[in-house]
Amino acid sequence: MPTSYRAGAPSRQPGMTDVARLAGVSHQTVSRVLNDHPSVRPETRARVNAAIEELGYRRNVAARALVTRRSHVIGVLTTGEARFGPTSTLLAVEDAARDAGYYLSLAVVRHPTHASVAAALDHFRGQAVEGVVVIAPQTDAVVAARAVATSVPVVMVATGEPSGPGFQTVAVDQEAGAVLATRHLLDLGHRDVTHLSGPTDWLDARMRIDGWRAERARWGLPPAEPIGGDWSAERGYEAGREMVAQARAGGPALPTAIFAANDQLALGLLRAFAESGVAVPGEVSVVGFDDAEGTAFFSPPLTTVRQDFVTLGQRCIDRLVAALQSRDAAAEATPPGEAGSDTDVESIPPVLVVRASTAPPRRG
Repeated sequence: MPTSYRAGAPSRQPGMTDVARLAGVSHQTVSRVLNDHPSVRPETRARVNAAIEELGYRRNVAARALVTRRSHVIGVLTTGEARFGPTSTLLAVEDAARDAGYYLSLAVVRHPTHASVAAALDHFRGQAVEGVVVIAPQTDAVVAARAVATSVPVVMVATGEPSGPGFQTVAVDQEAGAVLATRHLLDLGHRDVTHLSGPTDWLDARMRIDGWRAERARWGLPPAEPIGGDWSAERGYEAGREMVAQARAGGPALPTAIFAANDQLALGLLRAFAESGVAVPGEVSVVGFDDAEGTAFFSPPLTTVRQDFVTLGQRCIDRLVAALQSRDAAAEATPPGEAGSDTDVESIPPVLVVRASTAPPRRG
């Protein structure tokens, strides 16, 4: 190994020439290996890769972009919400992008407006991103993102939002998840199925309300309004205490089943009922949404709806890569930023996870 790369020695970063010298090949051969060219013999590829590993060589992405006009960078625009869904989506997109050979550039827009989203996309243009994923859980983020033109393919993670000029849409089917939760309770024999909702400026919360209402209607139950909430365990605890207090004061009886819009709300409900001596699921069955880490260890273990974030992230990257390949393959391919149609929406199905927090209602 050259002295300049030994531990503790002052050094520059190793370059392709150093890799070529150590592997005993040409600079062009190293380039072909790095770009996965099929003309390199397996034994030569193995020798070059061994030299790369030994030297700790890392390719210069900026220089490579100048030569190939491909940055292999994907921009991700998010509102920075540290909630389970948006965070899990971001991590899944990052994993899928890395597996596909792309890097992420992240832009956080906490208050999405036309101006702030336009500035974030302009930032991406300066980094020569090849595509953009917009994680848009709230209405204002969708409106702002749709209003800004872009010159690269865009995939938006936004449930219930159609694809169209400028965007393709991929999302977990939130309405279907709410249907699964509500149907599970109705199948058990409950007819008083209450919904503790998330904040209605969130797309996910609105779609979960829609699914709950639709399934109640399919069973011939009268229209009902959800209990308003946010995404916090505190709000779940508060709502549970309020329901118990009203029932004991001669007001509305406790519902026999509650579908909470996320697992944190469900956790708050479980705490409130436990403190009030209300048995779950003996007196009230509770279903959550997300299958967040730890829900199997709630007391009792929580029945919930699991979102497939791995598939969600993979499909976002698959769509961007397919759009890029189409653009590169033929001049007449769909222009960047105009992929998709009003019906080209991909929904990832959720799964119901049944645990001990639900049971048939008591009789008598």
